[in-house]
Amino acid sequence: MRSRQEILDQIRETSRDEFILDEMIRRGFWPKEGELPEDPADEIRQREELRRKLHSLTTEDRKLSDVEKLKREARRQRLAESRLKRQETKERRLRERAEKAEAWREQYTRDIVYLGSDVSGGLNQQKIEIEELQKRGLPELHSVEELAEAMETTVAELRFLAFDRRTSTTTHYQRFAIPKKTGGIRNISAPMPRLKRAQEWILWNILDKIELHPAAHGFRTGRSIVTNAEPHVKAEVVINVDLENFFPTVTWRRVRGLFRKFGYSEQLATVLALICSEPEVTEVQLDQKTYYVQQSERRLPQGAPSSPAITNILCRGLDARLTGLAEKLGFTYTRYADDLTFSHAGQGSAAVGRMLRQVSYVVEQEGFQLHPEKTRIFRKGSRQEVTGLVVNERVNIPRKKLRQFRATLYQIEKDGPEGKHWGNSPNVLEAIEGYANFVAMVDPEKGREFQLQVRTIIEKEGRTQRNDVQRDRWNPNLASEEISEIPATGAVPPSVSSLLTTQEIEPVAPAAGEVFESKSKPWWMFWARWFN
Repeated sequence: MRSRQEILDQIRETSRDEFILDEMIRRGFWPKEGELPEDPADEIRQREELRRKLHSLTTEDRKLSDVEKLKREARRQRLAESRLKRQETKERRLRERAEKAEAWREQYTRDIVYLGSDVSGGLNQQKIEIEELQKRGLPELHSVEELAEAMETTVAELRFLAFDRRTSTTTHYQRFAIPKKTGGIRNISAPMPRLKRAQEWILWNILDKIELHPAAHGFRTGRSIVTNAEPHVKAEVVINVDLENFFPTVTWRRVRGLFRKFGYSEQLATVLALICSEPEVTEVQLDQKTYYVQQSERRLPQGAPSSPAITNILCRGLDARLTGLAEKLGFTYTRYADDLTFSHAGQGSAAVGRMLRQVSYVVEQEGFQLHPEKTRIFRKGSRQEVTGLVVNERVNIPRKKLRQFRATLYQIEKDGPEGKHWGNSPNVLEAIEGYANFVAMVDPEKGREFQLQVRTIIEKEGRTQRNDVQRDRWNPNLASEEISEIPATGAVPPSVSSLLTTQEIEPVAPAAGEVFESKSKPWWMFWARWFN
């Protein structure tokens, strides 16, 4: 038996008449089919169904009759949907921004995609030529991250060292000028310690492994101005020509092409070339701050440890062509940095003009220029000099220079070192010690006499004799280069470093609290010939 609640629920679902009809049929008071009574069950159900539909339509019509209310309702609905969609879009964009920032941070710590407006074109190209690298025995580096690991530094450090800025408040170089032997000044750009170590790594691990032409004598192990002068001893005629603006002529794009030729990717070649180059800058003072403003395209700095090796490699084609030209005309050719020397042992005077014309043509084709005021021709009867050494009968130092040196030593022995000088060094004792060792390299017999005399002077002044020093190779974990003392040898004259002015170079870097103290002399002192 149904409960009262069930009966009420059924009445709500249908109608009171339908419920009564169903109960009468169920109890047998009303037939399911037939003509009697006159009001059949189907009619009652249809009438109630129509009534419900009519009620629904009437209710809907009342709603539609109030247009303004419908508009307000539609507007509220649209605003609600818009707010929901806007919130979803905001959350999605925040997620995308966070994901993009995270991806960028990840890429920033592992890769370099921008180094300046005019130098970043090939940073997305990372294909290397493994066969070329293996053929030359060079490190196989596939990415900037691998380069940083090989240098034992970070990608951020490489980015800082290589970034090209039109205007900057920091500089990676200490710039100064020293007098030339022939007059004028020589602009030196000595790299700060962090950049210097990066350039030394490139020099020792890449550039030093490239085979050079035999005619090149400058900045090579086992070679010197002496080996450069020896092939021209007792020549009938000696020709000296100089390349004008040797280091500034080599732009960073040529250096990048050189590293590409080795087999490195466009990205790595760009980073390496930027580390090894610098633009000419002007210091500008504004609001008590110093700004360094670019004045030229990046080029090789004179003073960087990597610059001489790069020029030697770039000059391989020049050396090969000039050697072939010299042999064709009966001359001997050597090159020490930007000094080109040709000599003829026989009657070569008639071929001098032709030789100079051909040399000028070849030099221009190789991307250099001859200095118009530094072409010198020495005949047999005159004093013939090659890179500052006399080569008439044997390799020797000019007598005038030796007489001046003897006079300086005599004055120091007589009156002491006060007020005396030799070359451009402020320390006369270091200067004479270095020059004595230089003489020993050229002429061991004379050099020993000078070395004994200088040692006596130094002991008399109460100072211990300075041994020549050699820096350890690449060790970025040290804030200053370790110095290991070794006996002076004839391979590299300490006079080169003794004749030049030492300057303490302080780094300019963004890392807080990082201090570098260089106990060794600036690198440029070891590759300059001499300046006095």
